[in-house]
Amino acid sequence: MLRKAVMVIGAFILFLLQCCVFTKLNIGGIVPNLILLITSIYGFMHGERAGVITGFVLGILFDVFFGNVIGLHALILMYIGYINGKFCGIYYPEDIKLPLGLISLSNITGSVLEYIFTYLIRGRLHFGYYLIHIILPEILYTIVLTLLIYPIIVVIFNAFEKSSKKKEAS
Repeated sequence: MLRKAVMVIGAFILFLLQCCVFTKLNIGGIVPNLILLITSIYGFMHGERAGVITGFVLGILFDVFFGNVIGLHALILMYIGYINGKFCGIYYPEDIKLPLGLISLSNITGSVLEYIFTYLIRGRLHFGYYLIHIILPEILYTIVLTLLIYPIIVVIFNAFEKSSKKKEAS
């Protein structure tokens, strides 16, 4: 129960960081996608269910505060959380290659889906511009922050794993 509370608090803190702090620390108008980052991390650390729930809750929050369509980001993040959850069996906290790869692919997928559902449907066909000026810088910014945030999340995750093993041994 404590682990779930910490997960909720951590996700909420990253949501606030993305919405309040990083909007002021944007680079060329680009903000890192911390919501996608935490959804991906919870997915491959805790499985499909945690990824889907995290993606839905954070996606709805994002849609309510910033979205044009309620449910679009929730749906995209739910799928991303589910797919990342499929990698839970091969996830090792010490290896950062899998998380970086999954977060990069998730960011590309989420950005392309967002482009399709928000711009392409309205007839805006400038995908090359969107790719070069928005998707790639956002991925780079998110990856840099992943390198900073991921070790902190791993330390917290390992602390809860040790704590739960001690309780099981008792």
